[in-house]
Amino acid sequence: MATWAIGDVHGCFRTLEALIGRIGLDVRRDRLWMVGDLVNRGPRSLDVLRWARARDDEMGDRFQVVLGNHDLHLIARYLGIATARQSDTLEEVLRATDGPDLVEWLRLCPFVHFERIGDDDFALVHAGLRPGWSPEDAAAAGRRLERRLRGPGAFDLLGSRNDDTLAAFTRMRMLDADARPHDYNGPPEEAPAHLRPWFDVEPRGCKGHTVVCGHWAALGVRLRPDLIALDSGCVWGNTLTAARLDDRAVVSAK
Repeated sequence: MATWAIGDVHGCFRTLEALIGRIGLDVRRDRLWMVGDLVNRGPRSLDVLRWARARDDEMGDRFQVVLGNHDLHLIARYLGIATARQSDTLEEVLRATDGPDLVEWLRLCPFVHFERIGDDDFALVHAGLRPGWSPEDAAAAGRRLERRLRGPGAFDLLGSRNDDTLAAFTRMRMLDADARPHDYNGPPEEAPAHLRPWFDVEPRGCKGHTVVCGHWAALGVRLRPDLIALDSGCVWGNTLTAARLDDRAVVSAK
C-alpha cells in the first residue's frame, strides 16, 4: 500500500491520466490525496471532476481531496455568486447534465485533512496553515468553513475575500512582518525582504506535521521534513507532480 499526493491539476486531464499511469496507482489498496484546484484554466475540468468523483466512490476514505481557490470559484459560479473571469474554462462543467451533481460533491470536500501514515503525521491543505494553529485549531476552523459552504452561509463566505481563515487554507503564500497575508506570488527567493513564506513563520502552524500543499506554482516542488509542496505549474505547460508520502519519492508527467 502506497500513499500518493498529487499537485494542482487545473483541468489538465490528459496529464493527470499520464501521471496516474506512471505511479501505477492501485485503487484497491493505495491512498490518493489531491491538493485542490482540480479545475479551471486547463481544458478538461469536467473530465477531471468525473474522474475524481469516480475515485471517491471507488476508494472511499483512501481518496482525499481538499478545496482550492479555483474549486471555490467553480462553486461560486454554480451558485450565481461569481461571474466569469477571462481565464475561466468552467463552462463545460456548468452546462453538463451531471454538473450540479459534481459541484455538490465538491462542496462536500474538506479544507484540511489530517492523517498519520506509518510513524509520520501529515496535514493536507491547498495553500497553507496559519502560524500558531494547532492541528485542533486548524481542524475546527475547517469544520466551521465547511458548514458555511454547505449551507446558506455559502453566499456570504464566497461573496467576500475578507475571511482570513478561508484565505489561509486556499490563497496564502507570503506573510509580512505582522504575519498578514501578502499578494506576492513569485518565487520566495525574489520576494521583498519584509516577506516570508508562510511555512517559515514561527510559530509554525501544526508544528510536528508534514504539510502537503500546492497553490504556489512559482514555489514549485519543495520537499523538506515538514513540507511537501507539489504545484509544479502543470497548467502553465510544466509537469504535474506526485509524491509518495511513504518515502518522499517524486514522479512527474507532462
